[in-house]
Amino acid sequence: MAELPDVRFLTVAEVAEVMRVSKMTVYRLVHAGELPAVRFGRSYRVPESAVVDALQRPVSDVG
Repeated sequence: MAELPDVRFLTVAEVAEVMRVSKMTVYRLVHAGELPAVRFGRSYRVPESAVVDALQRPVSDVG
């Protein structure tokens, strides 16, 4: 069996806490494809590296 890389997955609640947004915002980001996630049963797990990348991306100016 091939070895899996060391990937740490976070729950939606953990991602929301790290990003300082609501859980609903995290779900919206996942469903919009802006934040990659893996679905396990009825819940989502987000790779920690994806959260770090999202936080380092520049925020676009709206308006």
